[in-house]
Amino acid sequence: MHELIRANDPVLLSYAQSLLEDAGIHCFVADQGMSILEGSLGMLPRRLLVEEERADQARRILTDAGLAGELRTSK
Repeated sequence: MHELIRANDPVLLSYAQSLLEDAGIHCFVADQGMSILEGSLGMLPRRLLVEEERADQARRILTDAGLAGELRTSK
């Protein structure tokens, strides 16, 4: 899996996830359960992950939607 976004903002993650799923790209928000451990303080970021082979396409979709500044640098 390839990490696209790491953020504490659930609205941002939900929006990005919706964009990708509408385009037929399977994605997964990791570390959501960690908020239970941290007490919902927002200290532990969640990660938006996609399959490696769809990462470039997902990046284009998120960039076109104005989320380029939220994307992690690609390796």
